[in-house]
Amino acid sequence: MTRERRAAAAIGLDVAGRIGTIDQKKLRARRLERVRAELKRRDYMGCLLADPINIRYATGSRNMQVWTLHAPARWAFVPTEGPVVLYEFTSSKHVNDGIETIDEIRPATPWIYFLAGPRCTEKVALWAAEIADMVKLHGGGNRRLAIDRCEPMGAFRLAALGVEIEDGQEVLEQARLVKSPEEVAAIRFSMEVCDVAIVRMREALRPGITENQLWSILNEVNAAHDGEWIECRLLASGPRTNPWFQECGNRVIAAGDLVAFDTDMVGPLGYLADISRSWVCPGKAPSADQLRLYAIAQEQVLANMALLRPGMGFREFAEKCWPVPERYLQNRYMMMVHGCGLVDEYPSIAYASDFAEWGYDGVIVEGMVVSIESYIGEVGGAEGVKLEQQVLVTARGAEPLSKTPFADALRV
Repeated sequence: MTRERRAAAAIGLDVAGRIGTIDQKKLRARRLERVRAELKRRDYMGCLLADPINIRYATGSRNMQVWTLHAPARWAFVPTEGPVVLYEFTSSKHVNDGIETIDEIRPATPWIYFLAGPRCTEKVALWAAEIADMVKLHGGGNRRLAIDRCEPMGAFRLAALGVEIEDGQEVLEQARLVKSPEEVAAIRFSMEVCDVAIVRMREALRPGITENQLWSILNEVNAAHDGEWIECRLLASGPRTNPWFQECGNRVIAAGDLVAFDTDMVGPLGYLADISRSWVCPGKAPSADQLRLYAIAQEQVLANMALLRPGMGFREFAEKCWPVPERYLQNRYMMMVHGCGLVDEYPSIAYASDFAEWGYDGVIVEGMVVSIESYIGEVGGAEGVKLEQQVLVTARGAEPLSKTPFADALRV
C-alpha cells in the first residue's frame, strides 16, 4: 500500500461534510455572548485573554495553540461593550481572515524572554500602556479588567497604570459551563472521531505491539479527521496499569495483559473527546481478577451516570454517589466528575471524603458536558482498570456521547 493510500484509508468519516453542518458563526456568536454576560454580571469592563483556549472560545481564533500554551505572546481584548481586538503576530494575522467576532487585529507586542530577551522591561511597558489605554477608552470609567494569565512583570505594570486586575479564568470557566446546540454538535463529532480511533486501536491490539505504537493510532486518526492534539499520554499495560497515571512507553504488550487508556483527545473544531476504556490483549483469556476489577469499575461509572441530573448540587452528588470499596480507596481517581468542552473544564466534583480539603459546591445544570471517572486498583495490586464516560446533561439525565461499548471490553 502506498503512503497516499494509507493516508486515505485513515479517513473514516466525512470530515468536511460534518463540519459543514455546524453553524460556526452561530457557535462563535453564542460563545462571545456568554463571555460578555459573565463580564457584565461581575461589573467588569472587559477581559484580556492570553490562554489560547480562552482566546479561541471568546473569538474563534486558533493560532499555534500548543506553542502559545507555554509562550503567551498574543492576546484578545474583549470589552463588555465595544470592539473585540485581537493582538496577533504580524506574520500570521491572515489566519484570522473571515472571523466575524473579531472587530480589529493589531500587532502583538511580545514581552516573554524568548522573544524580547533583555528588552523585556521595555516591551512590557509598551504593552501595558496599550492595554491601559484600551481600558480607559472602552471602560467608561470602569477600570476592572479580568485577566486569565499574566506574568508578574505585566501585572505590576498594569496595576501601576491604574488597571484593577480581576480573575479572568473564573469568567471564562463559567461562560464555558453550558454548551450551545452548536457546541454539542461539535463535541458529538469529536467523539465520533474518537470512537473511530478506538475501533482501530482495538483491531491493532495484539501481542508484540508496544504501548507507543497502540497510542499512535489515536493521534493518527485524530489528525486525519482535522483533530488537533492529545492532552496526555495515558495508555498503560500490564503492571503499569497500577497505579494509574503512568504515561505510555516502549513496553511490549503481551497476551493477557490488561491495557487501559484515557483519550484526552482535542478533536475537530478544538472540542474534547475524553473517555477511558480497558481491554485484555488477545491470546489469553481474562483472569478472574481482571474480570472482577472491570465489573467494579463499570458499576461505579454506570451508577454515577444514573445519579447525575440537573438541579443536583456537587456536594449532594458526592454524598449520594457509588461508594468506592475500602480496598480501592487509596488508589481511587482524583475526582468523580469533571467538565468537558474545548478541554477539561469546570467543574471538578470531589469525593465526599475530599470535600474538606479541596471540594466546592455548585449545581449541575442542563447543557453541561461532563466525564464520569473510575479507577479501580488496589495498592500493590497487579493491575488496575480505568473507565470513563463522557455525557451530555439533559432534562432526563446523562446521555452517553460515545458509542464505544463497555460490556464486551474484555472479550478476547
